[in-house]
Amino acid sequence: MKAPVTAHVAVRNDVGLAPYVSQGPALLAGLAEGPSLAAHRGRLGPAPTPSAEELVEMARAVDLRGRGGAGFPFATKLSAAARRKAVVVVNASEGEPASHKDAALITCSPHLVLDGAATVAHALRTREVHIAVPSEFPAIRLVLETALRERSAAGERLKVRLHDAAPRFVAGQAQAVLQLLAGRENLPVTAWQPEAISGHRGRPTLLSNAETFAHVGHLAAVGPRGYAAHGTASEPGTTLVTLRGDGMDPEVREVAYGTPLRDVLNQSEMSRPLLLGGYHGTWLTPAQLSGLRVSRNDIAAAGATLGAGVMLPLAEGWCPLVRTAALVDYLAGQSARRCGPCLNGLPAMAEALRALVHGGGPVRRVEELCGLVVRRGACAHPDGTARLVTSMLQRFPEEVDSHSLGTCRSSREGALV
Repeated sequence: MKAPVTAHVAVRNDVGLAPYVSQGPALLAGLAEGPSLAAHRGRLGPAPTPSAEELVEMARAVDLRGRGGAGFPFATKLSAAARRKAVVVVNASEGEPASHKDAALITCSPHLVLDGAATVAHALRTREVHIAVPSEFPAIRLVLETALRERSAAGERLKVRLHDAAPRFVAGQAQAVLQLLAGRENLPVTAWQPEAISGHRGRPTLLSNAETFAHVGHLAAVGPRGYAAHGTASEPGTTLVTLRGDGMDPEVREVAYGTPLRDVLNQSEMSRPLLLGGYHGTWLTPAQLSGLRVSRNDIAAAGATLGAGVMLPLAEGWCPLVRTAALVDYLAGQSARRCGPCLNGLPAMAEALRALVHGGGPVRRVEELCGLVVRRGACAHPDGTARLVTSMLQRFPEEVDSHSLGTCRSSREGALV
């Protein structure tokens, strides 16, 4: 077993998915006791059953926000969905290759996620819960099936249906998940209303990722005061991060808001550029990392977002432009190909970026394509890809000039590993 990199106990994921999962203060507490229902109930007690109004107030008290990337206020989403015949959807499909937090939660704390789903279902007065799982990792489904059998044997009644999401980057997008639930192709479509208003089969649908539901389960169990025992006064609680998620030594950690980034990354990683937020994220330079905390507000002030909690330090000796070009090649191939920005714009962007990085092509063409695809797609895939490329152009002007002149000396390919 790999030695722990923090003071916490390091736990190897038994199903071989997320790499190393370090014990944390809230969602990942009690890993040593195992993922059984008995261990979970011994730690947190029975699942609470607050009303919708009570749960909304609790979520507002701690400013609970979604952990899927957009950071939308959970209380607002819950209030919108609190109408007749609501549906609860747990999105654990996690299409991004560099993110492992939902897989880690399902594997190590499945009953906390299910408590969150059950709490929301009770608040919305519905018994219908759907969970989207990654089809490329069948062990995730097996873990959930085991956990659901435990709950059934204990007399806990909740109608849960599991759905296998396609192994595509865009399969986890909200509308793509709704298409999956409806028995159609697991790809995004244009939506005219939020899913909390009109989601699965036109019914109000509360759809959030697995980490968000785990936070709901924890909040309902310990209350706002217990939840705020970690984090800061302005940003209570914790968040999960995936470090080096597409590298050789990925790790999932639970971090309290307000934690200095230097306590999350090692000294060497702090001295290199960081791609924050995943493949749709933003590049930050070492100078921007200095003094930065794991905080939505601090990170926004640096011109980035925490997104889905993915942190990808640039490997030693790699060129950030070469790394970005490889990511855009991947993202262009992962589109739904259902709208112009994805069908035509992203391949053109990938080609223009390759021309710049490997052949001294014009920067202007890359900038032009970034502007053309933004806010014009059926989903946020073109916007996220443009965000990645735009941040590269802004953060690394000297490297851009070097590639334009054909003088970049880096020999690293920066491809996905």
